[in-house]
Amino acid sequence: MRLRLPTERPTEPPTGYKIAHPVLSRDGTRAGFTGVSLGGALPYGVVADAGCVYGRRHRPPSRLCDCGFHCVHERTAAEALLCTAEHRSAVLLEVSVLGAYIRFERGFRYARQRVRTMTVGPCACGAPAVALADAGWGRPGLRALAAACAACVRGRASVTPASFARVSGDGLRAVTDSALGGAALGDVPSVPGAGAGAPGGAVGAGRGPGGAQAPGVAEAYGVPEGLTTPDGPATPEGLGAPQELGVPELAAEAALLQARLDWFQTQLARLGERGTGPADHG
Repeated sequence: MRLRLPTERPTEPPTGYKIAHPVLSRDGTRAGFTGVSLGGALPYGVVADAGCVYGRRHRPPSRLCDCGFHCVHERTAAEALLCTAEHRSAVLLEVSVLGAYIRFERGFRYARQRVRTMTVGPCACGAPAVALADAGWGRPGLRALAAACAACVRGRASVTPASFARVSGDGLRAVTDSALGGAALGDVPSVPGAGAGAPGGAVGAGRGPGGAQAPGVAEAYGVPEGLTTPDGPATPEGLGAPQELGVPELAAEAALLQARLDWFQTQLARLGERGTGPADHG
């Protein structure tokens, strides 16, 4: 007997969370998102269908492939990714998981999604964001955007989060949160009678500037793919030492490995059922 994953029939679409970079077309008429790992080369809109980035002729999410969108179950898991230097300029997305999906311990891999809410964090300087400004990189025909305060916008091309949501369409809601990604370090209390440099003193009290943003890192279901993932995915860049790739890329690879292990476990269980018989006990 072949073991199968249990089939779910939810009464309403599951909710997931992921991080991504907002992008705006050169003429300002189209807006969307690009993933932070495998899906970084394939921007998507508010409502989008996943495709197999490897060009295989199957519908995502295939059990024998890592294609499809990715997200995590818990908002806090997605927020934690924003603490890394590579992800400081990303935004947090709340999505509805649509179509077929595969449930994992930490998230989903799925065929279709609707982005319901985009949460924009603080500016890189730590001040509350008032706009999404040109981040200095992009994709062909698309500018990547990052949160910016009134002082940091300066002469850069920018739009307000509300304007970005309007251009994106499909009912996207945009909000700002200056504490997203753990930015409010100034609220950490110090121990009475201890200085900042003394043992037990508050470390890092005060807001430091955000880390530099680097395109194309990791979004999946386990940490997300990236982990999310992503989050459809694009072919990952060549792998190197952990110091070269960083934690996010390795997390995306770990998510893919977990998917493969799940499949192997199913196959081993099936082979075990075949192998049980009188001859095996002799």
